[in-house]
Amino acid sequence: MGTGLIVGLSIAAVLVIVVLWAIAVYNGLVGKRVDCDNGWSQIDVQLKRRYDLIPNLVETVKGYAKHEAGTLEAVIAARSRAMGASAGGVGERAEAENMLTGALGKLFALSEAYPDLKANTNFLGLQEELKTTENKIGFARQHYNDTVARYESSRQMFPASIIAGAFSFARREYFEVKDGAVREAPKVQF
Repeated sequence: MGTGLIVGLSIAAVLVIVVLWAIAVYNGLVGKRVDCDNGWSQIDVQLKRRYDLIPNLVETVKGYAKHEAGTLEAVIAARSRAMGASAGGVGERAEAENMLTGALGKLFALSEAYPDLKANTNFLGLQEELKTTENKIGFARQHYNDTVARYESSRQMFPASIIAGAFSFARREYFEVKDGAVREAPKVQF
């Protein structure tokens, strides 16, 4: 009977260790998933700031570039599309943001044709704010992609992949710029 008890306790100890390991892996995956969600919300905060700056910028440009309605409308349309894409997935959102970045680049190119606009302090201030916001968006994207990389590594590595599969830890997309022409923030320096 003593040997049976030892074997029973050994099996129980192994089971407890396996359960504790599974709990630790599960909690680690949950923590990394929460980090991904937090990283995504940081991108949202900066994009909201960007969206708020654009109407002010467009209004400032309107006063100087009355004949450039097509460019201004393209910026507004791209902003609306990007704001509407917030309910979509990461890929859809990235595509919409890329289009907005391209439209903003064209808007800033207009200032070359309008020297008075280039000298306008309101325009210059908005340019600087947008440049700062673009930098913050870049850092937020990098942080988000880093958290996705950590999450995906944990989710895919064996033996944690067993727990990830059993509890449906879904794959996360990276926030990528696919169009090489918009890989850089709009140029706002003169």
